[in-house]
Amino acid sequence: MQKLRIPSTLFIGSGILLAAALPTTASAAPEFDFYGSVRLMGETVRPGNTNELDNYNGVRDAYSRLGVNASYDLGGETTLFAQLELPLDFANKAVQDPYDQEQDIRVARMGLRGDFGTLAVGQMWMPYYNAIAWPVDMFSTYYSGFATYTTFRRDNTVAYVSPDLNGFSLSAGWSQENGAAKANGDIDNRIQATVSYAFSDSSIALGLDQPGGEFDARIWGLALTHQIGPIYLGAKVEQHDSKLQSGYGADGDTAAKLYLGYTRGRHTFKAMVANVEGYGENILHLGVDHQMNAELKFFVEYYQEEETAAITSKRGGAADTVWTAEGGRVFAVGMRYDF
Repeated sequence: MQKLRIPSTLFIGSGILLAAALPTTASAAPEFDFYGSVRLMGETVRPGNTNELDNYNGVRDAYSRLGVNASYDLGGETTLFAQLELPLDFANKAVQDPYDQEQDIRVARMGLRGDFGTLAVGQMWMPYYNAIAWPVDMFSTYYSGFATYTTFRRDNTVAYVSPDLNGFSLSAGWSQENGAAKANGDIDNRIQATVSYAFSDSSIALGLDQPGGEFDARIWGLALTHQIGPIYLGAKVEQHDSKLQSGYGADGDTAAKLYLGYTRGRHTFKAMVANVEGYGENILHLGVDHQMNAELKFFVEYYQEEETAAITSKRGGAADTVWTAEGGRVFAVGMRYDF
């Protein structure tokens, strides 16, 4: 029997059309918010093993996007919403994600939000990433966010986020056939759950990302944040729990990451150190942002990894990664314009 898959684009298209077709009154009318972000950078890349990947200079997109939010007030504190967001890879002149270049949609979701929380279906940011990885994912270049074991966005997903419960927040997600491969070759469903607690200027979050599959894979995560005036501190630890004894995702492999940010006037100074076993190993990331105005930002960053994780070929993405390049270092200068 063929398995049913949730067509994300159908959900989002139906949601936006539904919002547009709903009757309007003086107190309730569909609302649309169009937005976008142009993010471009020049980079100098020096791989660790130039016999496998040559040094190069080039231009790379740093996750530009164009999107629309639609919402309709159903009354009783409940809102119907839909969101469509497309990736724009200006460096390659394509509608695609700069990293996963097979992906031509970033977000395509619809759902309900209200006193009960938020329930959404489609393609979206995953609950585990939002709770565990995002608090220390603060850089501006293409190289942001790689020091983690989890996935970012997936289609065919149902996710729920609770309202604030005296500082606590719960989230859960189920993603069809977006887990690990089973022994028979089928792809397992992915299950995620998190619990977070915010107090004063601090927060703590615990999370489970369960890809399942042949080796019954799980990823456990802990994230901590603390704000001290202009100083932001973030830390994250993730660990693989599986029946796999060697290779990526081996039982006990750990990713630890520490982030420090300091804002003074229009400048934000950033520093991150991480050790990600099986994916980058020792990593150093430094950067400075200059916020020219509310819409325009300039940034300079230095990125270094011991083993290959983020570094890939010129304007290439995940599929073009030269895994034998032995990591390397990157110097990047760029800009971000939001509208």
